[in-house]
Amino acid sequence: MTPTDGPGLSTASDSAPNVVLVLLDDVGFGASASFGGPVETPAVAKMAADGLRYNRFHTTAICSPTRASLLTGRDPHVTGVGTVMNSANKHPGYDGIMRDSTATIATVLKKNGYSTACFGKWHLAPAWETSQIGPFDRWPTGRGFDTFYGFLGGETHQYEPTLYSGTTPVHRPEGDDYHLTEDLVDRSIDWIRMQNAVAPERPFLMYLAPGATHAPLHVPEEFSAKYRGRFAQGWDAVREEILARQKDLGIAPPDTVLTPRPDELPAWETLSDGEKQVAQRMMEVYAGFLEHTDVQIARLIAALEESGQYDNTLFVYVVGDNGSSAEGGLAGSINYFGALQGMPEPLETQLERLDEIGGKKSYPQYPAGWAWAMTSPFQWVKQVASHFGGTRNAMVVTWPAGIEDAGGLRTQFGHVNDIVPTILEVAGIEAPTVVDGVEQAPMDGTSLVYSFADADAPERHTTQYFEVFGHRSIYHQGWIASAFHRAGMPWTVGLPPVDAPFEDDIWELYDTTRDFSQAHDLAATEPDKLAELQQLFTAEAARVEILPLRDARTNRTLMPNLAGDRTEFTYHRGAIGIPETNGPSLRGRSWTMRAYIDVPEQGSRGVLATMGGNTGGWALFVTLDGRPELVYRAFEAGTVHLAGEHPLTAGGRVLEVNLAYDGGGIGKGATITLSLDGVELGSGRTERTPPGFFSIDETFDIGETTGSPVGNYPHVYPFEGGLDRVEFSLH
Repeated sequence: MTPTDGPGLSTASDSAPNVVLVLLDDVGFGASASFGGPVETPAVAKMAADGLRYNRFHTTAICSPTRASLLTGRDPHVTGVGTVMNSANKHPGYDGIMRDSTATIATVLKKNGYSTACFGKWHLAPAWETSQIGPFDRWPTGRGFDTFYGFLGGETHQYEPTLYSGTTPVHRPEGDDYHLTEDLVDRSIDWIRMQNAVAPERPFLMYLAPGATHAPLHVPEEFSAKYRGRFAQGWDAVREEILARQKDLGIAPPDTVLTPRPDELPAWETLSDGEKQVAQRMMEVYAGFLEHTDVQIARLIAALEESGQYDNTLFVYVVGDNGSSAEGGLAGSINYFGALQGMPEPLETQLERLDEIGGKKSYPQYPAGWAWAMTSPFQWVKQVASHFGGTRNAMVVTWPAGIEDAGGLRTQFGHVNDIVPTILEVAGIEAPTVVDGVEQAPMDGTSLVYSFADADAPERHTTQYFEVFGHRSIYHQGWIASAFHRAGMPWTVGLPPVDAPFEDDIWELYDTTRDFSQAHDLAATEPDKLAELQQLFTAEAARVEILPLRDARTNRTLMPNLAGDRTEFTYHRGAIGIPETNGPSLRGRSWTMRAYIDVPEQGSRGVLATMGGNTGGWALFVTLDGRPELVYRAFEAGTVHLAGEHPLTAGGRVLEVNLAYDGGGIGKGATITLSLDGVELGSGRTERTPPGFFSIDETFDIGETTGSPVGNYPHVYPFEGGLDRVEFSLH
């Protein structure tokens, strides 16, 4: 036989830069100090000094579509991820199935000699594919990333996160001072050092997406304490202060007009003293959370500098995947998943627990008024793709080896789909037409490299549509036409939307070359221009296959589900990390659970079964002193504790939980009974049960807990003893 050259490694060009992508969550345009905001952000400030600020950069107005567009260079509906994963449906562009025809930048760079890693939030895999049975095609490691450490859902507890390494559920490191953002940056730095030690000749792509600053607002006290008293003037005044600083910094033109507060949002002066006290504290916590996050990014930058890799690293820092979030409601919440589902806590409870906000026992989100303030000077907030308050985000870019105008400001229109073409150009790689045998959709974004050396270069991304939940707009050559869809407000996301025909939506028109903030509606005086842009939106919507228009909040088609229509389930130890929505469907019905265990002579302790987390959920477990206990927590509406008085004796035992639902619709009350070997240990009432879910990221687990504990027990807390099976019967 004739010898061959044998196997080899794909190689990149010698000049190919490293690439770091950092994407924060739910940060409005006006939050960061470098863009006029009230929050100190040292990493953004350093990158602004070392590189370029972009003040006309846009996302999609909501999480998953922004991430799909960022990683593929395509419009979100083209990727199949036109709405947040939690609202996916079977209509084209909205099914949440990332298409193979839109390969990620990780896949492309990996095939061109790069090492690739993803740390943090993914939120691009459908729920029925995120259990341990897979498939794993749409997990990060199935989309081109060699390494993944993070979480799969839209959010997670910052102190007790639901984590995965590769495709395996893992537990957070031990320690009482743990925080997820710190962990993610630690892992990122370790990976860069490892990669540089093992294969220094290979460039790398690292995508870091912290859960911050998405709710829950969790931050060490020393960071939030720094902002005590800084927001006593209220959101109306803070918004004015932000615009004044933006003008001083050149972020906003001198003639920028502050857009008015929506009628649906309360003026600060109308709040009671107690409401102001709670709102101030929540904003202090949010500010501390954002600064804490940015401080961690600064550690990453310092590590790159220390390693000598900073100068030849294209570092793209997108400060928010959409506008700031108003999903905490008008009043904000210390446990916002209950508030999302029409179960808000009273003001008295908020005041009693004021000092807990930001800590491990809270799950807070600030009031919608603060979200609006953080998008100054624009209209609206996250979800609202019709206006810049939902779509405009701060962005800073550094690449000392390739960008000479350190400290420069760029005003060209840009979109999140521009990032992949930018990376490809600096890496000297053509966008592939075929990847793994699949013909690729063309790039929708435009490389921003043309703007690196020329602040006055004519913008090249001249047309861009936006659509989320029926809110829609179209940008074209400086003009933007906007239509707010009034099926629901962005602070009523968990409640049923109202019927709002699309033909009743009112279109507005703005000339952004003269009107930075969308303050002057020209629809009445420029009807021909408005008609032109409406036609262009229709053409773009047809191109990306979203006609007829549908509101993803109201078009909830039945998606695949691992539980299906079953009413009988049997689980064994090791069934962990199952998405709540794909475990037994317990909402609005009666159910019985039986755990068959074998207690050893020395006794047992640990979790038998759990769903949800410490802000809402249930858990059946054996206490540290060996007693059986059930905790059922309906957010702040009440908690049921049932427990045996004595430790379990050795031998085979059956623990049974019976929930007798009141009926009469969803979200009603129930009577819960805990029994041991057929003998009742206790019974209790909850007057409310979740209308929808306990969480979007906590999971259903057997034999341990993979996220935050529902009861008063240690994290993980694996069951010690024999656990034959856990059975569910749904009635």
